[in-house]
Amino acid sequence: MTVERGALLEAAQAGDEAACERLVTENDRLIWAVARRYMGRGAEAEDLFQLGCIGFLKAIQGFNCEFGTQFSTYAVPKIAGEIRRFLRDDGAVKVSRTLKEQALRVYTARESLSRALGREPTLSELAEETGLDVEEIATAETAASAVTSLQTETGDGMTLESMLGDDGMEERMIERISLREAVDSLPEKERMVIILRYYHGLTQDKTSKIVGVSQVQVSRIEKRAMKTLRLRLSG
Repeated sequence: MTVERGALLEAAQAGDEAACERLVTENDRLIWAVARRYMGRGAEAEDLFQLGCIGFLKAIQGFNCEFGTQFSTYAVPKIAGEIRRFLRDDGAVKVSRTLKEQALRVYTARESLSRALGREPTLSELAEETGLDVEEIATAETAASAVTSLQTETGDGMTLESMLGDDGMEERMIERISLREAVDSLPEKERMVIILRYYHGLTQDKTSKIVGVSQVQVSRIEKRAMKTLRLRLSG
């Protein structure tokens, strides 16, 4: 994580709305990538994106660098989890579109008020913010509620649900994000060798000519870089 990104996260966690908005804007492609996975399940694309944004904001508040993971790695299952939480109405009881819309309005209002107030909003505050009465809020939240045990966070901020993605799509995305971030963190020469060899498919001979070292040196640099990557990705 860069120093600038770290400072931005700290500011957002301290309640800086501008920092939160900037992080969402800078990561909107990531949020959309997760949201698209859930299209065709009865919710509009914009609703899914908004839910993804809520999950992303929760990731901001819940992230701790001591988890030993990159922020984006931590954020993806949070984004997916928030969307799955809202869509979990495919069992015995179907939730009407009106209830879905009301639940989404309550979700959004709860997150916004929590950040603004620094605490959980009361039902009366939610009612004023959403225009719904207390009974409607309770009904909407109950209808769209998740299975609690799946949402309980472990010590590193993950949930069982986040580890049991529908078909592993989120996990594969996390792996790609983690690998690229690990490559980007390598020293310049090691990073260049890995990118030329594995992202552009060049031979060691061609890579040596571009980097300006011998083929033997390229081999050594590559082995050193691979060892570093394995350590970082396994940790």
